[in-house]
Amino acid sequence: MQVLHISAECYPAAKSGGLGDVVGSLPKYLSQAGTETAVIIPKYGLKWIEQAKWKEVHKGIVNLHDQYLPFTIELVQNQELGFPLYVANIPGKFDRPGIYADPGGHFYQDEPERWLSFQLAVLKWLVDQPKMRPQIIHCHDHHTGLTPFFVKHVTEFKALAETPTVLTIHNGQYHGAFGWDRFYLFPFFEKEARGLLDWSGSINPLATGIKCAWRVTTVSEGYMEELRHNSVGLESLFGHERFKCKGILNGIDNTVWNPATDPHLLHPLKRNSIEKFKSANKQELAKNFHIEPDRPLITFIGRLVYEKGADLIPELVQRVYQSGLKASFFVLGTGDPKLHNAFRQMSSELFNFFDTSLEYNETLAHQLYAGSDYLLMPSRVEPCGLNQMYSCRYGTIPIVRAVGGLKDTIGDIEESPDTGRGFRFYEFDLDEAFMAVYRAIQFYEKKRKFKALRKRVMNVNFSWEESVGNYNKMYDELVSVTQSA
Repeated sequence: MQVLHISAECYPAAKSGGLGDVVGSLPKYLSQAGTETAVIIPKYGLKWIEQAKWKEVHKGIVNLHDQYLPFTIELVQNQELGFPLYVANIPGKFDRPGIYADPGGHFYQDEPERWLSFQLAVLKWLVDQPKMRPQIIHCHDHHTGLTPFFVKHVTEFKALAETPTVLTIHNGQYHGAFGWDRFYLFPFFEKEARGLLDWSGSINPLATGIKCAWRVTTVSEGYMEELRHNSVGLESLFGHERFKCKGILNGIDNTVWNPATDPHLLHPLKRNSIEKFKSANKQELAKNFHIEPDRPLITFIGRLVYEKGADLIPELVQRVYQSGLKASFFVLGTGDPKLHNAFRQMSSELFNFFDTSLEYNETLAHQLYAGSDYLLMPSRVEPCGLNQMYSCRYGTIPIVRAVGGLKDTIGDIEESPDTGRGFRFYEFDLDEAFMAVYRAIQFYEKKRKFKALRKRVMNVNFSWEESVGNYNKMYDELVSVTQSA
């Protein structure tokens, strides 16, 4: 094993958002490029994990102060993922029917204990099984942000001290911070390293990871620049550590997101007949939901939360409706209960103009990418964004706020007629968002130009090839440092 990815999510075993998609596809393409890569996540009580077959490869005990938590490391046996997938089975901590929250949306209240136990279990496994030690430990988001600190400064893990660590930040809005009242849960470490845990008076796993990792990456170049100006209090830290920070744009798994072979679709793409493909899937949506198939269908897919800008959607849809513009809107996702109520009411009041499905539904998401004309992403924060890449793959044109990875990947067709891929607005503002939607609806009527843009976006290559090359270059640099030391 050359690279071990430690993560909270990995598709298809456990996914809440883009983190799961990335950790489920990047290792596959790294392995195809010759870099032996594996992934380890917690063993949740999720359907995919419960149905898979697992082989126990290690047993151990994690100590959280006076808690003794037995754990096992298990390897999946009956799934063809393109890379080895391990889980850390820690009874009582992760064997629950949700990754971060229960089915009712209530977040678990013991997150510090959960992520501490997971990271300690992984490192104990690597220390106790020397043959499994990777050349690179690649951590993802705050859930594993303490791992670079543990590797460097915990006496028990000194055998890993020279192993390079990488931290990839998928969403810098979440730090995983908790109070010093839980400091007693930590293993023994060098006392002079205590300050590395602190940021603004709290233990901050994301800040600790940025300080201690050998390299820090984010999921787009634009987002790395934004973090230096807006990272919820970590701006100065990103400035101080900028020499080891790099933005590497995510890719997508073209085998999963393939309109010609997608098993979720009743009408896959045949013989490159784009218009028949789009029309058939739109008609299928119209059979099941209240939309007008002869109007442009504008869809939002994702979490109904602040950073995704979902709170802008009710007013935006109402503004479009009141303006008399001919369109249909659809929302797929879960999140803020107030938005759930608003969307339910709108689906009744705006019959055949707006409909919604308030759930996480992977199959419906694929069908919406295939049947929609536009994808709306009014994000306040969007580190990379994968949905705009999926939508392009299926001929659905993005309407985005020019932020983070959306700015990097979607140029405006009116600003750049030869290279534009969609419609952009800049400020998080109802008027600006309305104008972007207005322009898109007007553009829909220009059939020849609309079809040409649809074909253009379907031909964009968002695959992992270039990104994998950048990751491998970084890995090679880190390994060469250890070899020359």
